[in-house]
This record gives sequence, structure tokens and C-alpha cells, in this order.
Amino acid sequence: MADRVIYAMYDDDMVLLDGAKKLVSEGVHITDVFSPFPIHGIDPVIGVKHTRLGIVSFMFGLLGMTLAVVGFKYMMIDNWPMNIGGKPNFSLLENFPAFVPITFEFTVLFAAHGMAITYLLRNKTLPGMPADNPYPRTTDDRFVMEIRLSDNTKFSASELHAKIKETEIIEIEEKDYVVIK
Repeated sequence: MADRVIYAMYDDDMVLLDGAKKLVSEGVHITDVFSPFPIHGIDPVIGVKHTRLGIVSFMFGLLGMTLAVVGFKYMMIDNWPMNIGGKPNFSLLENFPAFVPITFEFTVLFAAHGMAITYLLRNKTLPGMPADNPYPRTTDDRFVMEIRLSDNTKFSASELHAKIKETEIIEIEEKDYVVIK
């Protein structure tokens, strides 16, 4: 399935942000923005929803904490109890203060690694995954706004080109965008 897409290239992030605000106020739907660094304030302008990455991180942290508690309960109390420093070895609650650092470290370890892996999987940026960046120069010094014609049916292609050209672009290109499912 192919879709016609207009790519508008800018050389400054603030020019792109101002152009996006102008286009959205005129009713143009901007599909995506590609840039070498995050553009602060672009998300609410183009309508990007908040992510659930924080919730996923919390769940990974809970998993790490649970594994730490289950692990030291099994190892230090059930399987091979040892009397270290005069601590009783028959109760989890009496030994728990000694294991707070282990619990904290496991929680942070699982939250950080789980969140990083989830982020990479969600954005398809792991090695071997196909890149979805239309312009390689957006990883260096250019900013590109993607506008799909199918999302802007109330405007013709020439009307969209005219509106985009009013926003101080340096380059505009229209091409087919093949959606891979």
C-alpha cells in the first residue's frame, strides 16, 4: 500500500517549530518530525500522545524487587541459612533490613535495562531492524516534517505545497511512502 507524502526540510529547529504551529493552526495534520535531537515543544503541537514507558519501567522495577526478595529468601533463609554477624536466619522480616541494598540495586537494574530494551524495541532501533527515517541527513544537521496526503484530505497537494512554502523551508519533496506491515 503506497501513500503520497510531502517532506519539508528545515535547517533550524525553531523554524520547524514555528512552521509546525502555523500549519497546524491552518488545519494541516503533521504525521511526524525527524530531527537529530529532541525539539522541545513539538509533541503537543503535532499531537504526539504521552508514552506509557514510565509504567513499563515501574513494572520492570517491581519484577526486579520481587526477584530480589524471592532470591535472598530462598538462598539465605530456606536453602542454606547462615549466621552472619549474629543475624537470625529463620525469618525474612528480621533479616530484611540487611537486604535493602540488594533489593534496591535489583530494582534499579531491572527498571533501567527493561526500560532501555522496551524503548529500543518500541522504536525499532535495535540492530537489524529497518530504519524508518526518510532522510539520513536528519541525523546530522537537518529537520524534516512529514505530511501525508491521506491525513489531509481537505487540502489538495498543491494547496499543501503552497502552505508549506510559507514556512521558511529549504527543501520540499513529495514521494510515495510504502507502508510495511
